[in-house]
Amino acid sequence: MVLTLSTRCSAFADGRCVARGRLADVLPVLAAWPADQAAPLLFDDASGAQLDVDPRLPPPPDLSAPRGRGRPKLGVTAREVTLLPRQWDWLAGQRGGASAALRRLVDEARRQDAGRAARRVGQERCYRFLTAVAGDLPGYEEVIRALFAGDAAAMAAQMAGWPADVVDHALALAMPDPD
Repeated sequence: MVLTLSTRCSAFADGRCVARGRLADVLPVLAAWPADQAAPLLFDDASGAQLDVDPRLPPPPDLSAPRGRGRPKLGVTAREVTLLPRQWDWLAGQRGGASAALRRLVDEARRQDAGRAARRVGQERCYRFLTAVAGDLPGYEEVIRALFAGDAAAMAAQMAGWPADVVDHALALAMPDPD
């Protein structure tokens, strides 16, 4: 995970969301947080991971990724793929060459996936967030079971007495990202 000023994040203190948005917008809120109160927990909205950022230090610079090979206007990037010689031989004999064959195979696998990978990413993102902010709340274990069972209704029912901001954020994180 690369942390930049444009990283979308949320900060929580005592069960309520105290800041949400780009890291550049959230850091000043955290820097102005009263010293006599427990510091808010900061989370990456894309992964649900807790971020360890000291708002008193200068923010990380936004570094654009170095341009490599590929067709950037088309969104194509070159990366390394390791295969056995027999697999390279098969790919070389496919219509359009190895790259076209790999793209077709990946697209077909994505179609067959039927959203399972996106649901799993949402579940893991939500799990990381809930473990940090709600691990000691009543019904936590049941919420986690419902999360991984894919039962949003049971999950919401188990969180009925929880702080509204935590519930709303957890349910949003659990949703698969639109493709």
